[in-house]
Amino acid sequence: MAKEKIKFTDRSNDIVETSKELKEKVSTNLEDNWVFKDRTYYLKNRMAPLSHIIKAADIYYFDKEKGYERELKYTRNQTTCFVDEMHGEQRLDHIVFRDGILSVPKNKTTLQKLLSLYHPLKDSLYEEFDAVREAVDELSTIEMEIEALNAAQSLEVDVMEAVMRVELGSKVSGMSSKELKRDTLIYAKRNPSLFLELVNDENVVLRNFGIKATEMGIIKISNDQRTFTWVSNGRKLLNVPFDEHPYSALAAWFKTDEGMEIYSNIEKRFNS
Repeated sequence: MAKEKIKFTDRSNDIVETSKELKEKVSTNLEDNWVFKDRTYYLKNRMAPLSHIIKAADIYYFDKEKGYERELKYTRNQTTCFVDEMHGEQRLDHIVFRDGILSVPKNKTTLQKLLSLYHPLKDSLYEEFDAVREAVDELSTIEMEIEALNAAQSLEVDVMEAVMRVELGSKVSGMSSKELKRDTLIYAKRNPSLFLELVNDENVVLRNFGIKATEMGIIKISNDQRTFTWVSNGRKLLNVPFDEHPYSALAAWFKTDEGMEIYSNIEKRFNS
């Protein structure tokens, strides 16, 4: 019986082709998924000058695929923003934001790609408008406002006073409970992030406690803001550490064993 020959197939070319395909799939080329559409860009931090020109030349982009910096330039007559790909005369053009906004139609692809992908000021000086991202940010802001308003609605008066003292100072001492609640709700709506941060900071309440004790003449702080003492007998309570806010230092001290005793003593005087 004749032996059957075993046939070996050379697959090396297939392996090379597969390797090339894989490399293409993981390409870091920013333009791979480019979408042709009208785009709008706006200056950050709500800046809206009548006109603002950003650099259109002498700017660079580090190309990870090529491994070096490439010079960028926006011109009227070239189909690329990379200088090393340009041919012939280069007629430089301006990039101007008017009233903080720059709208670029989809036929100006070169300018769009420069602004959306390569310009070094992208996301630091200006951003591209993204309807989905804007909706997500707006939703997040609304949810935070609701959370802050709910928290404000359920706060005890002393906590409201502590939080609003950060905003209004000693003015809160003369406010009625209704005035205090109204201003607390307004503050929570206008500054929900900061409001929630203050509500969750236990030192805010302790600082307010110390300020109230000073305003009521139970304790006093020296003219140099470095020492707290009893008003009744002048006995020293606390030396404020260097470079610390006096009432922040007092709030931290109220958490110590000695400070807790003084806190209880002052609290009794509040209620007497």
